[in-house]
Amino acid sequence: MWPPGWRKIPMRVDDHEILSSEPVYEGKVVKLYRDRVRLPDGREATWERIVHQGAVGIVPLLENGNVLLVRQYRNALDDVILEIPAGKLEPGEAPDDCADRELVEEVNMRAGELIKLSEFYNSPGYSNEYFHLYLASDLSPEQGETEEDEFLEIEEISLSDALGMVTDGYIVDAKSVMGLALTRLYLDGVIPAFRC
Repeated sequence: MWPPGWRKIPMRVDDHEILSSEPVYEGKVVKLYRDRVRLPDGREATWERIVHQGAVGIVPLLENGNVLLVRQYRNALDDVILEIPAGKLEPGEAPDDCADRELVEEVNMRAGELIKLSEFYNSPGYSNEYFHLYLASDLSPEQGETEEDEFLEIEEISLSDALGMVTDGYIVDAKSVMGLALTRLYLDGVIPAFRC
Protein backbone atom coordinates (compact mmCIF):
# COMPACT_ATOMS: atom_id res chain seq x y z
CA MET A 1 0.00 0.00 0.00
CA TRP A 2 1.36 3.40 -1.00
CA PRO A 3 1.11 6.30 1.49
CA PRO A 4 -1.73 8.80 0.92
CA GLY A 5 -0.83 11.36 -1.74
CA TRP A 6 1.65 9.05 -3.49
CA ARG A 7 0.83 7.47 -6.77
CA LYS A 8 2.51 4.40 -8.07
CA ILE A 9 4.00 4.94 -11.52
CA PRO A 10 4.55 1.72 -13.45
CA MET A 11 8.13 1.56 -14.69
CA ARG A 12 9.45 -0.59 -17.51
CA VAL A 13 12.98 -0.93 -18.82
CA ASP A 14 11.88 0.22 -22.28
CA ASP A 15 10.70 3.53 -20.77
CA HIS A 16 14.39 4.51 -20.95
CA GLU A 17 16.43 4.48 -24.15
CA ILE A 18 20.23 4.62 -24.30
CA LEU A 19 20.89 7.01 -27.19
CA SER A 20 24.69 6.85 -27.08
CA SER A 21 27.43 5.30 -24.97
CA GLU A 22 30.89 6.84 -24.96
CA PRO A 23 33.84 4.91 -23.49
CA VAL A 24 35.69 7.21 -21.10
CA TYR A 25 38.20 4.92 -19.39
CA GLU A 26 39.22 1.27 -19.45
CA GLY A 27 41.27 0.00 -16.53
CA LYS A 28 42.30 -3.31 -15.01
CA VAL A 29 39.18 -3.59 -12.86
CA VAL A 30 36.53 -1.32 -14.42
CA LYS A 31 35.39 0.35 -17.61
CA LEU A 32 33.70 3.76 -17.41
CA TYR A 33 31.09 4.93 -19.91
CA ARG A 34 29.19 8.19 -20.36
CA ASP A 35 25.67 7.39 -21.60
CA ARG A 36 23.10 9.72 -23.09
CA VAL A 37 19.65 8.42 -22.05
CA ARG A 38 16.12 9.38 -23.11
CA LEU A 39 13.90 9.50 -20.00
CA PRO A 40 10.25 8.36 -19.84
CA ASP A 41 9.04 11.97 -20.20
CA GLY A 42 11.13 12.53 -23.37
CA ARG A 43 13.89 14.60 -21.76
CA GLU A 44 17.52 13.49 -22.10
CA ALA A 45 20.09 12.97 -19.36
CA THR A 46 23.77 12.09 -19.19
CA TRP A 47 24.61 9.24 -16.83
CA GLU A 48 27.92 7.61 -15.99
CA ARG A 49 28.14 3.84 -15.84
CA ILE A 50 30.86 1.48 -14.61
CA VAL A 51 31.13 -2.00 -16.12
CA HIS A 52 32.68 -4.59 -13.81
CA GLN A 53 33.44 -8.29 -14.32
CA GLY A 54 31.70 -9.27 -11.06
CA ALA A 55 33.09 -10.46 -7.76
CA VAL A 56 32.79 -12.90 -4.88
CA GLY A 57 33.08 -12.61 -1.13
CA ILE A 58 33.58 -15.46 1.30
CA VAL A 59 32.96 -15.82 5.04
CA PRO A 60 35.50 -18.49 6.12
CA LEU A 61 34.05 -20.25 9.19
CA LEU A 62 36.40 -22.30 11.36
CA GLU A 63 35.27 -25.33 13.39
CA ASN A 64 35.51 -23.28 16.60
CA GLY A 65 32.92 -20.82 15.25
CA ASN A 66 35.43 -18.08 14.50
CA VAL A 67 35.72 -16.39 11.12
CA LEU A 68 38.81 -15.33 9.19
CA LEU A 69 38.89 -11.71 8.08
CA VAL A 70 41.54 -9.76 6.20
CA ARG A 71 42.89 -6.35 7.05
CA GLN A 72 44.07 -4.42 4.00
CA TYR A 73 44.63 -0.97 2.58
CA ARG A 74 41.89 0.27 0.26
CA ASN A 75 43.09 3.03 -2.05
CA ALA A 76 39.60 4.42 -2.77
CA LEU A 77 39.18 5.07 0.98
CA ASP A 78 42.85 5.85 1.71
CA ASP A 79 42.37 3.67 4.76
CA VAL A 80 42.98 0.18 6.12
CA ILE A 81 39.78 -1.79 6.74
CA LEU A 82 38.82 -5.22 8.05
CA GLU A 83 36.71 -7.28 5.66
CA ILE A 84 35.83 -10.76 4.47
CA PRO A 85 38.08 -12.26 1.77
CA ALA A 86 36.92 -11.25 -1.70
CA GLY A 87 38.01 -10.79 -5.27
CA LYS A 88 36.90 -10.16 -8.80
CA LEU A 89 35.88 -12.83 -11.27
CA GLU A 90 38.32 -13.54 -14.07
CA PRO A 91 36.79 -13.65 -17.58
CA GLY A 92 34.86 -16.91 -17.96
CA GLU A 93 35.47 -17.95 -14.34
CA ALA A 94 32.58 -19.53 -12.43
CA PRO A 95 31.76 -17.82 -9.11
CA ASP A 96 32.36 -21.04 -7.12
CA ASP A 97 35.82 -21.40 -8.69
CA CYS A 98 36.62 -17.78 -7.93
CA ALA A 99 35.54 -18.27 -4.30
CA ASP A 100 37.84 -21.32 -4.01
CA ARG A 101 40.75 -19.38 -5.54
CA GLU A 102 40.30 -16.25 -3.44
CA LEU A 103 39.99 -18.26 -0.22
CA VAL A 104 43.36 -19.93 -0.85
CA GLU A 105 45.01 -16.71 -2.04
CA GLU A 106 43.82 -14.51 0.82
CA VAL A 107 43.56 -16.73 3.93
CA ASN A 108 45.48 -19.89 2.93
CA MET A 109 42.45 -22.15 3.32
CA ARG A 110 40.56 -24.60 1.11
CA ALA A 111 36.83 -25.07 1.73
CA GLY A 112 35.33 -28.54 1.99
CA GLU A 113 31.92 -26.90 1.58
CA LEU A 114 30.82 -23.67 -0.05
CA ILE A 115 27.29 -22.46 0.68
CA LYS A 116 25.90 -19.59 -1.36
CA LEU A 117 24.31 -16.99 0.91
CA SER A 118 23.28 -14.35 -1.62
CA GLU A 119 23.78 -12.66 -4.98
CA PHE A 120 23.32 -8.92 -5.41
CA TYR A 121 24.22 -5.81 -7.35
CA ASN A 122 26.79 -3.95 -5.28
CA SER A 123 26.02 -0.36 -6.36
CA PRO A 124 23.35 -0.34 -9.09
CA GLY A 125 23.16 3.44 -9.21
CA TYR A 126 26.38 3.55 -11.23
CA SER A 127 27.78 0.03 -11.67
CA ASN A 128 26.72 -3.38 -12.98
CA GLU A 129 29.02 -5.20 -10.52
CA TYR A 130 27.23 -8.42 -9.54
CA PHE A 131 28.39 -9.96 -6.31
CA HIS A 132 28.27 -13.61 -5.15
CA LEU A 133 28.43 -14.18 -1.39
CA TYR A 134 29.48 -17.49 0.17
CA LEU A 135 29.93 -19.19 3.52
CA ALA A 136 32.98 -21.50 3.48
CA SER A 137 33.23 -24.30 6.02
CA ASP A 138 35.14 -27.55 6.59
CA LEU A 139 38.33 -25.55 6.04
CA SER A 140 41.77 -27.10 5.61
CA PRO A 141 45.09 -25.24 5.31
CA GLU A 142 46.50 -24.71 1.83
CA GLN A 143 49.30 -22.28 1.14
CA GLY A 144 48.37 -19.65 -1.40
CA GLU A 145 49.95 -16.58 -2.88
CA THR A 146 48.34 -13.16 -2.80
CA GLU A 147 48.41 -10.97 -5.87
CA GLU A 148 51.63 -8.97 -6.16
CA ASP A 149 49.97 -5.68 -5.16
CA GLU A 150 48.03 -7.13 -2.19
CA PHE A 151 49.32 -6.89 1.36
CA LEU A 152 46.96 -8.62 3.79
CA GLU A 153 46.88 -9.40 7.49
CA ILE A 154 44.66 -12.36 8.42
CA GLU A 155 42.66 -12.08 11.64
CA GLU A 156 40.66 -14.77 13.43
CA ILE A 157 37.66 -13.31 15.23
CA SER A 158 34.55 -14.84 16.76
CA LEU A 159 31.45 -14.36 14.63
CA SER A 160 29.77 -12.57 17.56
CA ASP A 161 32.67 -10.15 17.92
CA ALA A 162 32.71 -9.53 14.15
CA LEU A 163 28.99 -8.70 14.24
CA GLY A 164 29.67 -6.38 17.17
CA MET A 165 32.31 -4.68 15.03
CA VAL A 166 29.60 -4.13 12.40
CA THR A 167 27.24 -2.45 14.87
CA ASP A 168 30.14 -0.42 16.32
CA GLY A 169 30.95 0.93 12.85
CA TYR A 170 34.33 -0.78 12.69
CA ILE A 171 33.48 -3.20 9.85
CA VAL A 172 32.04 -0.85 7.24
CA ASP A 173 31.98 -2.43 3.78
CA ALA A 174 28.71 -3.80 2.42
CA LYS A 175 29.89 -7.29 1.44
CA SER A 176 31.30 -7.92 4.93
CA VAL A 177 28.25 -6.55 6.73
CA MET A 178 25.95 -8.68 4.58
CA GLY A 179 28.16 -11.75 4.69
CA LEU A 180 28.54 -11.78 8.46
CA ALA A 181 24.85 -11.05 9.09
CA LEU A 182 23.67 -13.70 6.61
CA THR A 183 26.11 -16.23 8.09
CA ARG A 184 24.61 -15.69 11.55
CA LEU A 185 21.07 -16.03 10.15
CA TYR A 186 22.01 -19.17 8.20
CA LEU A 187 23.72 -20.82 11.19
CA ASP A 188 20.74 -20.00 13.40
CA GLY A 189 18.38 -21.65 10.88
CA VAL A 190 16.54 -18.41 10.17
CA ILE A 191 17.32 -18.48 6.43
CA PRO A 192 18.12 -21.31 4.01
CA ALA A 193 21.00 -21.33 1.55
CA PHE A 194 20.47 -19.03 -1.45
CA ARG A 195 18.18 -20.47 -4.11
CA CYS A 196 18.65 -19.36 -7.71
